Amino acid sequence: MKQKDAALRQMRQGGEGFESYYAALFQARWPVLRESLRQDPLYIQIDFSRADEACQPYFIDAASVCAALCLPVRRYGNAGRDDCPGESVLDMCAAPGGKSLVLAGGLAEGSRLYCNELSPDRKARLDSVLAASLPAALRRQLVTSCRDGASWCRRETDAFSAILLDAPCSSERHVLGDHKYLAQWSASRIKSLAARQWALLSSAFRLLQEGGFLLYATCALAPDENDGVLSRLFKKFPDARRIERTAMAECFEARLGSFSGMLTAGNAGSADAAGLLRTTFSQAEETEWGLQILPDRSGGAGPLFFALVRKGSA
Repeated sequence: MKQKDAALRQMRQGGEGFESYYAALFQARWPVLRESLRQDPLYIQIDFSRADEACQPYFIDAASVCAALCLPVRRYGNAGRDDCPGESVLDMCAAPGGKSLVLAGGLAEGSRLYCNELSPDRKARLDSVLAASLPAALRRQLVTSCRDGASWCRRETDAFSAILLDAPCSSERHVLGDHKYLAQWSASRIKSLAARQWALLSSAFRLLQEGGFLLYATCALAPDENDGVLSRLFKKFPDARRIERTAMAECFEARLGSFSGMLTAGNAGSADAAGLLRTTFSQAEETEWGLQILPDRSGGAGPLFFALVRKGSA
């Protein structure tokens, strides 16, 4: 570990350091992946408009929709019907709100979705998106808050049946698209972000009820922010159980089929949105603990890493 930390400190910063770091990670694949990161993402449009109520459409990366659809926000019986209303769902780092919209589209009547964001400015943006894009009936099932997710577990535990943690991360697509952030890039920031991600993830797991599900996601390429953080979870918490791809796919299909809003292909011509999402999910690459959708092999969707965990063996 000390040797790794020393290597990070010695690595060049800025664009040259960024290039050498990710070239070492992805090797021959990196030039194509880097170029795909510079292109527009593959978008899905979410629209909850109804005959008697207009809502503002929201555009979101197709990979983000795939990931959020893998979190069981309701318990499905053998026939695909909701048989356990009253779920309590948390989106721990919710801004700007796209994944909250996906979660809201799967809520059962009587369930509650808590959308949290640490930054007051980002929380204001979250409130604006939810107010504009959700019908009144669904908005009444939502609660927004401005809390530090990392310390939330000090005040309560076992509070939620499902939690989505889309953690702050390196966001390499945005770094590549902004000269200022690229010039400021440092490999040591990955270590700092991984520490923050671990604080959030360990808190989220403590907030999870027995038998509940936790979806961890980042848009980072670096494994230290993805599988590395999850490895700490499985080491510390013996009751953390990884959910395999097959089970995630079953939830994805059930939630896609019952989604209460309208999904359309945002920038993929006349493509069928459901078919596009199924294709995107099928192109997710398996990692040690989860799945990763990368834009060079998914038509532009991603990057997005996500993994599903269940608390307890029952």
